[in-house]
Parts: sequence; C-alpha cells; structure tokens
Amino acid sequence: MNENHARLCPSPEWAEHIQTEVLPSLTEHADLGDDMLEIGPGPGAATEWLRHQVKRLTVLEIDAEAAAKLARRYADGNVEVALGDATELSYPDGSFDSVGSFTMLHHVPTLALQNKILAEAFRVLRPGGVLIGSDSLASNRLHHFHEGDTYNPIEPGTVLSRLQTIGFDKLTIMVDGILKFVAHKPAEHADSDEEWDAELDAEEAEDAA
Repeated sequence: MNENHARLCPSPEWAEHIQTEVLPSLTEHADLGDDMLEIGPGPGAATEWLRHQVKRLTVLEIDAEAAAKLARRYADGNVEVALGDATELSYPDGSFDSVGSFTMLHHVPTLALQNKILAEAFRVLRPGGVLIGSDSLASNRLHHFHEGDTYNPIEPGTVLSRLQTIGFDKLTIMVDGILKFVAHKPAEHADSDEEWDAELDAEEAEDAA
C-alpha cells in the first residue's frame, strides 16, 4: 500500500463512501445470510458496516499489520479476523452464505490470480450463496494515485463472462462511477432423473386417488 492509500483508506470520508454509496446498493440485490466472508478488508471500512448485517463475519487480510489492527478493534464481537491469501482459502467447501470484496481486486497483480480469488469465493459459498463486490474503474487519475503500488483494474466488459465461467449465476453488474457486481452460486435442486421420476410418480398417484 503506497502513501496515498495509507491516507485515504483509514479516513472517515472513505468509510462513508463505502458504507453509504457502495454497500447498500449491493445488498439491495443480495441476502447475506448469517455467515459472511470479507476478502481484503484493509482498515475495515466495509467491515464496520457489514458486521451489523450478519451474525458472523470472517475477514481475511493478507497484510499482517492490517490484520492485527482489525483483530484488536474487533476483539469482542462477531468479527473473526484471519491472516491469509485469498487465492488459497483454507475454509471447507460451502462454509459461507455470502462473500464480499470491495475495491481490492485491482491490487491483485494478474488476471489469473483475480480469477483464482473469484473461484475460491465460489467454492466456499454454500449453494444459493452470493458474492458481492466492487472495484474502481480504470482512469489516468487512479493510475497516478497507485504510483509505486500494484494497479490492475478490472475491465467491466469482462466481468460477466469471467463470473459465468467460474459457475456463478443470477448476475447483476452495475457501472456507475465504479464497478459493482452481485453473483449467486446456483442452489442445489432435486433434478436428477431418478428424483424427477419419483416426483412424477407421486403426482400421478395423487391424481389417481
């Protein structure tokens, strides 16, 4: 994180932006459930808002100093802070009802690693779970803002195909000054041939009765 981020990200102004302009518009399209994972919380601008929306919030931060600060801040509450790499999540399949990532993905240096994070989010979601996310749009101003830091902005036109390739469904993609997206993991359905036949047999039996 360069000096520009060190000033902006912990600021009250940034927290207000995330909590009033980003998160409410995403959660209009998503049921976060009880258990949520936030990837790359940084100083916790989104964390502070999200912890009031779910019963249990796990935040995964790759920077040890940032993780330690969050752990102290939320020592007595419903937030569990973990230190780790989002490209290799340690959580079992289907651990969370929702996953979130906010203005973080452009700090991931390659497209392949970004996709790996999205694929890991898909894996740890329960069937029917939801991924919500946001990121900055590419601009010359932001390019200079990230001087000396990783800057790999997402092309909005690629988001749909990238998420669909991973397996997400029911996609909502919004571009309004920033990129926002909501993507669902398909729910499990009783749609095997045997189960379908059993349902038909039951319906026929009811009709004959």
